[in-house]
Amino acid sequence: MKTLYLDCGMGAAGDMLTAALVELLPNPNAFVAELNAVGIPHVIFEKTSAQKCGITGTHISVRVNGVDEFELMDAHAHKHDHEHNHAHDYEHEHHHAHSTLHAIEHIVEELAVSDRVKQDVLAVYRLIAEAEAHVHNCPIDKIHFHEVGTLDAIADVTAVCLLMERLVPEKVIASPVHVGCGTVHCAHGILPVPAPATAYILRDVPIYGGEIQGELCTPTGAALLKHFVTSFGKMPVLRTEAIGYGMGNKDFPVANCVRALLGQADTEATDTMCELSVNVDDMTAEEIGFATERIFEAGAVEVFTIPIGMKKNRPGTLIRVICAPEMREAVVSAIFRNTTTIGIREVETHRYVLSRSIETKQTSLGSVRVKRSTGYGVVREKCEYDDLARIVKENGQSLAEVRTRIEREI
Repeated sequence: MKTLYLDCGMGAAGDMLTAALVELLPNPNAFVAELNAVGIPHVIFEKTSAQKCGITGTHISVRVNGVDEFELMDAHAHKHDHEHNHAHDYEHEHHHAHSTLHAIEHIVEELAVSDRVKQDVLAVYRLIAEAEAHVHNCPIDKIHFHEVGTLDAIADVTAVCLLMERLVPEKVIASPVHVGCGTVHCAHGILPVPAPATAYILRDVPIYGGEIQGELCTPTGAALLKHFVTSFGKMPVLRTEAIGYGMGNKDFPVANCVRALLGQADTEATDTMCELSVNVDDMTAEEIGFATERIFEAGAVEVFTIPIGMKKNRPGTLIRVICAPEMREAVVSAIFRNTTTIGIREVETHRYVLSRSIETKQTSLGSVRVKRSTGYGVVREKCEYDDLARIVKENGQSLAEVRTRIEREI
């Protein structure tokens, strides 16, 4: 499976993600030229080589009307703690000071990119708008993007969305996100790190503070991760094909970069899963069956029951649920909503899985879906039961007769 892994040990920002992903392409310079032709008003992308702690990578800068953001800040002695290339008070005063979601939508609709990229860009901005609306307790259409509603931020988001379309990863995994610590100067004053909007966007995402003072993850970086990353955790077993280093502007004792690794995930690796367990002694068989269906619908991979003995010598039922980490919240909610339990136990578990695919094959009795599983030196094929049952009903034969005949043909 083509997998992209993002190492966010020094946080994430739009320019750093852009630079890291650009390095994964066979011709980064050609892509930068393409970016400059998409039609973002007054914006020019520039790609340069940069070093952090002896590591060479790429830095992507965005010039608005010929001026780089950090040059603007230096020229006006604008003091702040933002660690990455994103919107600040000066930009807010001089570049689209009152950018709204509607204004951003208008700019995006005019870009020379695919509809898929436009949808991704707007989805990222809606995440930011929802966070700002929550923080300021106002409707989304009243939000003015003080921190991210500028042309350079639109450029960062568009670049990452276009790169994701170009790279086409089947799965995107990111490490827990280092957000930094201390405070950051924003348009509204001095705020704690992570800034409130960033913290809201990163709900349900594993984050940590560390000892580095300053904002390492920006709202734009957070929204891009939230939109594209399918799971957060350790790097999987990966046959790496390309590695990219996207450099930030600041210098720290630790290399200030996002690292991106693109390759084929080992299909014989283990999956990290959540195992949720509850004991009940006051539910009927019908109620347990109904709860099982609802828990599956919420995103569980497996739900099964085990008869157990409980306190006061009561016979009871252990309901055990397996789900992916990103589905934990929905599955936990379904368990509480559909069972009588008042507590759920959780452990992290790992499973070995075979690579699976489904192929539809034509037989003399009709079309049949065939599941194929491979890995660990094993190859298995099995006809889909629902298709066999349909043929049995149509032909009046036994299940064994139909299975035997079809297996001979395929």
